[in-house]
Amino acid sequence: MTTSHVQVHVQQAPNPDPRALKILAKSIYKELRTQGYDAKQVVGLATELISQVTSELEKDPSSR
Repeated sequence: MTTSHVQVHVQQAPNPDPRALKILAKSIYKELRTQGYDAKQVVGLATELISQVTSELEKDPSSR
């Protein structure tokens, strides 16, 4: 498996499309699978993302 870097740039729109996060998630998932990541690795990434958000919320509850 080769090492790859996925960069995601997200700007908060004034009235975000409710489908935007689902579309973004599907796109990231497809890219990771295309790059050779298996399901367990994708779950690991999702777990780490949740951990990062949880840490941020614990530090600054106003960021909700």
